[in-house]
Amino acid sequence: MPSPTQITISQLSRLIGTPGSPIIVDVCIDDDFNKDPRLIPTARRYPYTEILELAPQLYSQKVIVVCQKGLKLSQGAAALLRARGIDAESLEGGNIAWREAKLPLIPVSKIPQLNSYFCNEKPTVWVTRQRPKIDRIACPWLIRRFVDPKATFLFVSPSQIKNVAEKFDAIPFDTGEVFWGHRGSQCTFDTFISELALDTDVLKRLALIIRGADMGDLKSSPQSAGLLAISLGLSRMYSKDMEQLEAGLVVYDALYRWLRDASEEDHQHNITMDG
Repeated sequence: MPSPTQITISQLSRLIGTPGSPIIVDVCIDDDFNKDPRLIPTARRYPYTEILELAPQLYSQKVIVVCQKGLKLSQGAAALLRARGIDAESLEGGNIAWREAKLPLIPVSKIPQLNSYFCNEKPTVWVTRQRPKIDRIACPWLIRRFVDPKATFLFVSPSQIKNVAEKFDAIPFDTGEVFWGHRGSQCTFDTFISELALDTDVLKRLALIIRGADMGDLKSSPQSAGLLAISLGLSRMYSKDMEQLEAGLVVYDALYRWLRDASEEDHQHNITMDG
């Protein structure tokens, strides 16, 4: 059993991808990290020797500290944060246990403009076409929940995407011939989960629903037509793109939890029981 100041890999894996996911700080030394330069989703690296510099930013937040084996570095760093009044735990077994369980790991080389949201460094900035519907809501959801919780999204007119990207150091997505865009029969959400090695069973099933709604193939998934209807309804409810984005994130949170934790069989059973 983990100690009261540790979290298990199964417990953490169920928090990642949800709005209540904790801040994850990876304090592995360079020699260990360079052997396998991948990160637990949303994790950011920070030197264990400077962990107290983060304290002012971590108050009132849940923090998980990760090292290679879940021993001295993460336990010591978490203890230092707790001494400053921060709710911090270490990950039992560390990165090694996470890898052995074959849980998702994102190659650092694939994370665009990787900037820690710690200290004075900036989060990632993304730009796409205004008036989002499906892919341009689903992709921000994926980025916020699995890559960079503080990512910023800019919605601008199509003719200005390239200029805004250059002037504001933003990454274009789901528009024209860009790296983070459609590829053949695959939508941009597919591109993200493939490039970021987030192709878990749950996210692949979610991608099928999104692809059907976004590409107009409503027979590909029973839920695609519903997602299309909800997405079009949201676009009529909100004239401001950022308000629509925030409302849309809740839709994908719900879909993700349904795919992960529920089933159609459960639903049918409830219908039968309710008469």
